[in-house]
Amino acid sequence: MTEKTLPLSPAALEKLAERFPTPFHLYDERAILANVRRLKAAFSWCPGFREYFAVKATPNPHLMTILKREGLGTDCSSMAELVLSERTGITGESIMFTSNDTPAEEFVKAKQLGAVINLDDISHIPFLERAAGLPDLVCFRYNPGPLKGGNAIIGTPEQAKYGFTRPQLFEGYRTLMEKGVRRFGLHTMVASNELDPQYFIDTAELLFDLVNELHDQLGITFEFVNMGGGIGIPYRPEQDAVDLERVSAGVKAAYEKKILGRGLPPLKIYLECGRMITGPYGYLVARVRHIKQTYKNYAGLDACMANLMRPALYGAYHHISVPAKMDLPRDTMYDVTGSLCENNDKFAIDRMLPKLEPGDLIVIHDAGAHGHAMGFQYNGKLRSAELLLRENGEVVQIRRAETLDDYFATLDFDLKV
Repeated sequence: MTEKTLPLSPAALEKLAERFPTPFHLYDERAILANVRRLKAAFSWCPGFREYFAVKATPNPHLMTILKREGLGTDCSSMAELVLSERTGITGESIMFTSNDTPAEEFVKAKQLGAVINLDDISHIPFLERAAGLPDLVCFRYNPGPLKGGNAIIGTPEQAKYGFTRPQLFEGYRTLMEKGVRRFGLHTMVASNELDPQYFIDTAELLFDLVNELHDQLGITFEFVNMGGGIGIPYRPEQDAVDLERVSAGVKAAYEKKILGRGLPPLKIYLECGRMITGPYGYLVARVRHIKQTYKNYAGLDACMANLMRPALYGAYHHISVPAKMDLPRDTMYDVTGSLCENNDKFAIDRMLPKLEPGDLIVIHDAGAHGHAMGFQYNGKLRSAELLLRENGEVVQIRRAETLDDYFATLDFDLKV
């Protein structure tokens, strides 16, 4: 079970909503840091362990700076994410560049920054060579196909668009060696929001076995394996968080048996989690705008799926609290909706909540990853502000809300047509 708590008291949240118009995203710095430190402590047995924060989860430079101070790198997949890392002072091998269908200019930028380039396809070897030249260190993303199960978000590996097949790995590494590359990494990621700790232990064993085979057949000495991200969070109160210590212990046992036990040089172990770093410690705060009663009860918010699209996109569950009514029974069923001209603009369907009224403050939990980042502007909706609850209790704005001027900034109203 996971207790869904509020980052501030109901009274403090109301005062905050007076300073900053709803909706807004609020992140809890203290909780994020405690979570990061727990992850680092779990893998402290492995020299060179590193977590590369998946920028796509929450691309805000202020959050990235906090994580940088904890020694985290960044996992980037686009030009904007590379530049955001650069402008945050994160460069060199503190960046893992893992992309797909990659344009040439992004490979050029990644190489200029000295990032670890993780190729998604065997055809990207000559493409990268033509675009930017081969770097000293190259990594490949492995897609194990039917050898490993996936999950609902990414799908089964053999249906996923990502990564090298097993034969392509051997061919690709052989090609790199012939071209003079001497430093190598190996990566995989075939699931997202996975809660079974054994899944990640199995992933480590798969990678360690592959390192052995590639070493035996090609003579490669790998510097690192990147186990990817995909560690899930308990969106539902009845779910449990992934036991990081159990994952670490299982990976350590596999490492000692399959790497050290077979006489291979030590490997660095990397992760590239995003969701589990910030996800549980971000909240979408909104107000009830209207209560509609037709064939169902509808609680219409001043937020919409432009602020958090996971429920509409995946049918995902996000817990909802009503701060001023935490002690009241959840005895009324609602669809909790936004104002987009889309019927799937719903944060919850048939959700039992305390009886709601216009003006009630609503907190939607676990919105700290893939929340604000997935925003869009359909219907001319403007993306909301992001706020940071500092360790000292101060709340600061780390991204202002968009304005109509922002929305129209790319249009040329003076063009005569």
